[in-house]
Amino acid sequence: MADGGGESESTALEFTPTWIVAAVCSLIVVISLAAERCLHYLGKTFKAKNQKALFEALLKVKEELMLLGFISLLLTVFQGVMQRTCIPQEWSIYMLPCHNAKKQAELSPTEAHGLAAGILGLTRRRLLAEGGPMAQHCQKKEEVPLLSVEALHQLHIFIFILAIAHVIFCVLTMLLGSARIRQWKHWEDEIQKGATENGPRKVTDVHQSEFIREHFKGIGRDSTMLNWLHSFVKQFYGSVTKSDYTTMRLGFITTHCRANPKFDFHRYMMRALEADFKKVVGISWYLWIFVVVFMLLNVNGWHTYFWISFIPLLLLLAVGTKLEHVITQLAQEVAEKHSAIEGDLVVNPSDDHFWFGRPKIVLYLIHFILFQNAFEIAFFFWILTTYGFNSCIMDHVPFIVPRLVVGAIIQLLCSYSTLPLYAIVTQMGTFFKKEIFDEHVQQSLVGWAQKAKKRKALKNNGNGSTGAAGSASAHPSARLELMRRAVALEEGSAGGNGSEASAAELQDRGPKL
Repeated sequence: MADGGGESESTALEFTPTWIVAAVCSLIVVISLAAERCLHYLGKTFKAKNQKALFEALLKVKEELMLLGFISLLLTVFQGVMQRTCIPQEWSIYMLPCHNAKKQAELSPTEAHGLAAGILGLTRRRLLAEGGPMAQHCQKKEEVPLLSVEALHQLHIFIFILAIAHVIFCVLTMLLGSARIRQWKHWEDEIQKGATENGPRKVTDVHQSEFIREHFKGIGRDSTMLNWLHSFVKQFYGSVTKSDYTTMRLGFITTHCRANPKFDFHRYMMRALEADFKKVVGISWYLWIFVVVFMLLNVNGWHTYFWISFIPLLLLLAVGTKLEHVITQLAQEVAEKHSAIEGDLVVNPSDDHFWFGRPKIVLYLIHFILFQNAFEIAFFFWILTTYGFNSCIMDHVPFIVPRLVVGAIIQLLCSYSTLPLYAIVTQMGTFFKKEIFDEHVQQSLVGWAQKAKKRKALKNNGNGSTGAAGSASAHPSARLELMRRAVALEEGSAGGNGSEASAAELQDRGPKL
């Protein structure tokens, strides 16, 4: 005991050379400041290039780092409390991620009690060496601490690795997916050049359209199964073809901005994707619940992390199939209603094509898929660097290799197929996104709406009425005026080209703002 206390005293801060303390502090401060400056200059670069969505995503990353810092502070502050919280030794032999289950099953209850003491023997001796009186507190009761200092430290490291891995995987997915979407830019350029040609409108057979031929498989129960099977297979090759892009682009423009046939759909789609990226890069509260649940289920012999590695793969396949099936539904609607059309084939965007009528559900699923895949990879590398490849917590090789292969497949499939599909297919909902307007137009609209709402509230207060029902966004005339201002600002930023939308068109578009 005296030796333990002497060793603890000799390693305390008051007996540590000042040059060591100063050197370590200087190194930590330099590294922290360098990381902060890198993030600062990266933010300035995004601002200079007018990449507000990416700048906001960077702010989201900073928020996550602040949250991790707060978690780190809590783990440090409550370290002493965890050391003073004692539990019976028998409790420590249940739901272990790594232990000799066969030997434990052969032991009597008395021997099992001894096994628990043996399992934690090294930990108790280390705690006596490092923790001094705090570790002796539980030993006197013949109990063990709730969480050892070493386990707390390793948990600390895992949380940081998980957050960093999630950010890296999200950025990598965004970069690869954006590169895939940029390949569609030449389609947009070809359409823009062809939009100036005003030839005669020809009547064509719907079933001769390339878009219909690729997606429409007939009517009936057999064709429904065939459509779903075709949607499942198509996500692996040519997930978005030129006819898909052309038709969905025309359907969006016809529904939401009929007055501007030369609307740059590709640019809008990229802006909307960048805006969604800032939501995906964060770690929401329900994802932290997921981490806690699966750390609870990491019991020896259950192979939990092997089975959960298939969850994001199955979800990713379901999301890709659903997005492809939305395109199929758009084609099927046109094919069932028309046998011949005059001019170009136009589809009708609607939220009814998506799960529960909410396209946003797809974004939440992609968020969960990316996080769960990052969790798998982060857990693997954390175990590899902390315990080594041959550790029992790493599990057997036949369970490790499939997890890594599945993780790589998820990353590639999500980047090159699912994310580009999401970017274009979710534009086929009933409502358009605010990214349809340039940044200065968005700010002008928000400022005007806020001023109109304040004026309406003051007017209602002056008349002694309640102002809840008098918001500008709820009044049809205010909504119509909002759309007029949006179109005027958009046309002004384009150099005055294009005609002003009619009142009827604005009224049709107003409710979709």
